[in-house]
Amino acid sequence: MTRNTVLMLALSAFAVAGCAELGANKASDRGIDSKDLLDLQAGIWVDPNGCDHWIIDDGLEGYLSARLDRDTGKPVCSGVAAPTQTTGDFKGGATTIIGDIF
Repeated sequence: MTRNTVLMLALSAFAVAGCAELGANKASDRGIDSKDLLDLQAGIWVDPNGCDHWIIDDGLEGYLSARLDRDTGKPVCSGVAAPTQTTGDFKGGATTIIGDIF
């Protein structure tokens, strides 16, 4: 292997190492405005294919997760809004520290 290949492999391993925290609680925000994500209001963003995604904006951070059917695990495509549009009060619970510019 060349020196550049070894360097690229080392950098790749280092970059991926920070991606997963084993046992980390994904339902809790740990920033300066930390709060339990279950206390925030979620809205729905519809992707270009017409499928739903849960969306939360607390002013400093944003959260997005595919909306999946509980029984089948398949994406939910409800037609609740036009593609690329959002619905619901997804900024509910936004922080007063900074808030959104718009």
